[in-house]
This record gives sequence, C-alpha cells and structure tokens, in this order.
Amino acid sequence: MKVSFTAKEYRQLLELVHLGMWAVTGYQGEDTAVARRYFDLDQKLLGLATELGCADLVEKHPDGALQPSPKLSEDERVREIQGEFQNDVFWHEMVARLADRDLAGDQGRRTVETPGVEPPPSTDEKLKKIEERYWAEFEKNDLANLVLLRGGRG
Repeated sequence: MKVSFTAKEYRQLLELVHLGMWAVTGYQGEDTAVARRYFDLDQKLLGLATELGCADLVEKHPDGALQPSPKLSEDERVREIQGEFQNDVFWHEMVARLADRDLAGDQGRRTVETPGVEPPPSTDEKLKKIEERYWAEFEKNDLANLVLLRGGRG
C-alpha cells in the first residue's frame, strides 16, 4: 500500500499520533501493555518526518526512540486540545461519580427507612435526572457552590 501526504497533512497526522500517544500514556506512563501496543507504529510514523518535510517536529530521545519535539508537543493547538480534553473528562467524571454516589445514598436511605423492603432497582432514568441536575449546576456556577466535607457525606 502506498500513501502520500503533503507536509501539512503529515503534520496533522503527527499531531493526531502525538495526541493519541498522550492519551494512551498520559497517566500510566509508557511502560504499559497498551502503550507498547502502539509504540512501533508511533515510531514508524515519527520516523517519516525528515522524508516528509517535518524534521523539526521530531527529535531523538537519548535512548534512541523518536519523540515529538517541543515544536509539536508544545504547539498551542495541541495544548488547547489537551486542555479541552482534560476539562471534559473532569466534568464528565465529576457528574457521573456524584450522581452514582447520590443514587446509592438514596437507595441506602430507603433501606434504612423501610427495613425488610428492598430498594427499587437503580434505573438509568433516575441516574440521568441526577446527572442533569449536576450539569445544570456546574454549567451555571462552575465549582463556586461545591463544598467538600472532609470525612462526611455531602
């Protein structure tokens, strides 16, 4: 198979590869099974940089592996995408976890208030309504009204 890229297209491909590897290795590091799965392909694509007119976007790590140069990894567009991704993950995780906590707390209260009666099963609709309340709150007030009670349940 033969594929050709303009320098602009290849730069965009390198941005995607960098963002993909950043997502894969971001918090767990490069020594994971999933990171190793993509390492050879990452190296192959980075290795084409000189040939495709983008040598300034790749540099050699002291161990011989290729990596994005600061020109690529610190690019404003790339940083903006990373920041938006992290922000989105934060909010989605916050809302999902708070809603799960609230639903479990509601079911626990029902169990205490009505001993011997099983709480109704968790439903997606109840969870969705709780999540919607959190989304409305956070969209309106960000974290301004969030209070953390150490050792307590909020």
